[in-house]
Amino acid sequence: MRYFISLSYDGTNYSGWQTQPDAPTVQETIEKALTLVSRSPEPIAIVGAGRTDAGVHARGMVAHVDLPMDLEAARELIFRTDRYLPHDIALHSIRPVKDEAHARFSATSRMYRYYVTLRKDPFQESRMLRLHFPLDFERMNVAAEQLLRFTDFTSFSKLHTDVKTNNCRVTEAYWRPGAEPGQWIFTITADRFLRNMVRAVVGTLFQVGKGRLSVEDFAAVVEAKDRGRAGSSAPGHALYLEAVGYPEELYLD
Repeated sequence: MRYFISLSYDGTNYSGWQTQPDAPTVQETIEKALTLVSRSPEPIAIVGAGRTDAGVHARGMVAHVDLPMDLEAARELIFRTDRYLPHDIALHSIRPVKDEAHARFSATSRMYRYYVTLRKDPFQESRMLRLHFPLDFERMNVAAEQLLRFTDFTSFSKLHTDVKTNNCRVTEAYWRPGAEPGQWIFTITADRFLRNMVRAVVGTLFQVGKGRLSVEDFAAVVEAKDRGRAGSSAPGHALYLEAVGYPEELYLD
């Protein structure tokens, strides 16, 4: 039976989601825990909805797993595995899905948020990016709206990746004030994202907010399809994968 697992994690102590040699990752940590707790004779593999970079967090990651057990037993396994995992990874729920359902390729939308603060806050320093310069967020919002006009985001993609296309469909992109004074949150939703895309977008919008790029300049950066024209990538520790959307007909419960 194939299942979708909903989970969250603090990415501070991990070199991203995807398993890699000689570096701790979220995927590897969960797979080892599932295998150990289930006492499976074979390693249990999971597939995530995306590959978050080192230090990036997730509130709404989804992964699929194939388990030789019914839903009641699967829920018990997830409960016991969650208790075994370190404090910075949490497994929330598990749902049965159709055999062809895929955590990555079946997703229809992904939402990311980037959190910044303009004031010193000892409780948020490691979870948000503290800015030491003023930004024109109204102007940044006008520039962010330009993203909905385009489909090719090569200018915001990490170079030399293995994807077949750099096309994405962005459906929303905007800044809004956070819950605390001085906090701002950038929300962006699309059908898919390229490696490093959100951080590159945020870093380039910072240039707009500083007055170094006009809204027209920002649009020209996208049109150039050249990573060298965009700004530096914003740090990963303030980026969160908030939600992943799927067609409801994939679920069997």
